[in-house]
Amino acid sequence: MEADEPLDSATDWVAEHTRQYVENDGGDFYMWRGFPTIVLTTRGRKSGALRRNALIYGRDGDDFVLIASYGGRPKHPLWYLNLVADPHVSIQEKATVTTGIATTVEDDAERSRLWDLMVAIYPPYAEYAVKAAEASRKIPVVRVRPEG
Repeated sequence: MEADEPLDSATDWVAEHTRQYVENDGGDFYMWRGFPTIVLTTRGRKSGALRRNALIYGRDGDDFVLIASYGGRPKHPLWYLNLVADPHVSIQEKATVTTGIATTVEDDAERSRLWDLMVAIYPPYAEYAVKAAEASRKIPVVRVRPEG
């Protein structure tokens, strides 16, 4: 995956955070407004180009947990649609880059457990869930299991 030069988020502030994070191996950019972040790299489902985004995350054992909230908007974020199409992703956590397989957590009990874990890390997810539900969208919970 790393052979191509990845494109950063189309959202300017996310793109800037992502670039700074990568250039500084996390550094001061690991924490965003007091919340831990990683850089997720996916392959574009239409373009085939690598795409990267800085995202808030949690850990469940060795696995990474991500919330495809998109701030509660009616549609899923593009990074989520990309990993559904191609679950092979990479994650940069500070200076460490890990490849993994991303899956949407479908089991209700497991999803609820991981959702609670992530709301404890980033409380606004609870508000985003209400907004998404108003648009008939259930926010996906994503598990990335490192390869190897």
